Amino acid sequence: MNKTIKTMILSMIVNTVLSILKVAVGIIGKSGALVADGFHSFSDLITDMVAIVGSKLASKPADDNHPYGHGKIEYITSMIISIMIIFLGSTIAINAITEKVTIPTKIVIVATLFTIISKLLLSNYILKCGKKYNSNILISSGLESKTDVISSLVVLVSALISSLTKYIEIFKYADKVAMIIVSILIMKTGIDLLKENMSNILGESECNTELTKRLEKIILSNKNVIKIDELVLMKYGSYYKLISDIGMNENKTLKYAHNVLDELEEQIKKETNIKFITFHVNPYKAEK
Repeated sequence: MNKTIKTMILSMIVNTVLSILKVAVGIIGKSGALVADGFHSFSDLITDMVAIVGSKLASKPADDNHPYGHGKIEYITSMIISIMIIFLGSTIAINAITEKVTIPTKIVIVATLFTIISKLLLSNYILKCGKKYNSNILISSGLESKTDVISSLVVLVSALISSLTKYIEIFKYADKVAMIIVSILIMKTGIDLLKENMSNILGESECNTELTKRLEKIILSNKNVIKIDELVLMKYGSYYKLISDIGMNENKTLKYAHNVLDELEEQIKKETNIKFITFHVNPYKAEK
């Protein structure tokens, strides 16, 4: 079992507990916003399951039909997650408009505080793991969990405002307003993730400045390389493909250049998560 899947299983367990807690307390405490937030957490559980399937499929090795592996399956999985998030947000918005007005009880405030702390710890952990393992799936899940923290804060504020309804009658609509705000936050996250993953599927070059500088340093550290004419990174899920044009002494033999490129490829694969490399050599006059 890889580290990505282990992280997702932990996320599933926490989201199961939180979603049940939110929905149950939301019903008991008469808070439509907390029930909506509970379904948001439940959506995290569903998307985590989709993410695990995507991670397993993305780890399949390269074959004749997929010479660069199956890493882009992660983007398709993330797009499925995005569409689910958008659908959930729109459903909550519709319910906010159609449901009757209710005033949440104080138990909603206590439960929301607990879920905020729990979800904040979980989302930070998932995002940390996503960056560490370079997993697009974990990052997508972590961002959605972060949105859940924000939506829970909205629920908390609305519950506090609703408790003042006996002083200001208009505050009775706070729970409905919170439901609409939660739905907007959810849909925005889904749209952003959808746009990002569609761009990756279409083959947008990766703009990882830190990795690019690291690669330039490795390539130029080889005394046989005179210049880097072009360096392009393409992301395939958790790994990259490097395409680069480099300049070498035009007087060197083809065999010599081939050995240099083999040496560079070995070093790059050893020190980075670049899985596939394509070099093109441009002839340069040696400096005197």
